[in-house]
Amino acid sequence: MMMDPECVRTLLAVVDEGTFDAAAKALHVTPSAVSQRIKLLEQRTGRVLLVRSKPAKLTDSGAVIARYGRQQALLDRDAREALGLIENPTPIPVAVNADSLGTWFRRVVKELATDEGLVLTVRRDDQDHTAELLRQGLVVGAVTSSPQPVQGCVVRPLGSIRYHAVATKQFARRWLSDGRPLHDAPVIVFDEKDDLQDRFCRELSGHNASAHRHHLPDGHVFEDAVVAGAGWALLTEHQIAAHRRLVHLAPEKPVDVLLHWQQWKLDSPPLARVADAVFRAAAAELH
Repeated sequence: MMMDPECVRTLLAVVDEGTFDAAAKALHVTPSAVSQRIKLLEQRTGRVLLVRSKPAKLTDSGAVIARYGRQQALLDRDAREALGLIENPTPIPVAVNADSLGTWFRRVVKELATDEGLVLTVRRDDQDHTAELLRQGLVVGAVTSSPQPVQGCVVRPLGSIRYHAVATKQFARRWLSDGRPLHDAPVIVFDEKDDLQDRFCRELSGHNASAHRHHLPDGHVFEDAVVAGAGWALLTEHQIAAHRRLVHLAPEKPVDVLLHWQQWKLDSPPLARVADAVFRAAAAELH
């Protein structure tokens, strides 16, 4: 079955922009034209490809088409670049967890800063969920905790990012003196997907972390809240080294999260350069 490239590009635009109207603006067509192209693609595949929500979401069948479309677009750009027919850099969308983005992945950004042949677009998500962005065809590579390759992808271990449970001395005296358990103390989590603190507490005592929790989905604000004494949290060694006020709450129990790099099985020079930069950065900083 041949799929109309224009219809596939339209599907990608709807997913990237979030709505039919926004996709129409990006493609310089009418919303009606966008709707017609999506309907035509669904008729030809015999599948519902989009959940008509805000933002629009891919169905499992839609994710297959999206992966196909992005792979074809990347290969097409590579071929045109090799022939000297393209001047704009190749966009490489990748998914990275927040802690990596704020620490070792900075090396990747610095290394690729002078690569004029590509532009890096990073989607931030929890390491347990970045592989889903690969499955949906939203990115071409991902830093993930999952060792199981997404269909059509290859996976390679990067090393472990090490966390320790920490808090300020004042916080520890107030909440953890006289043998009071950690799971009763206020805790800081990144967002609703962040279960690292809960898992740590379950290993210690069989209980989740306290319901008294702050949700702070920004790496700097998260770190600042721990330093300010708002709660305890698991921070990376890199983050802890910058703050002498913090004390270890369970120094004998570090938490190592093994990270992997997953990417599409494509012979794409720009993607290969990104992957090489990721491997070098991970080798330099991860355990």
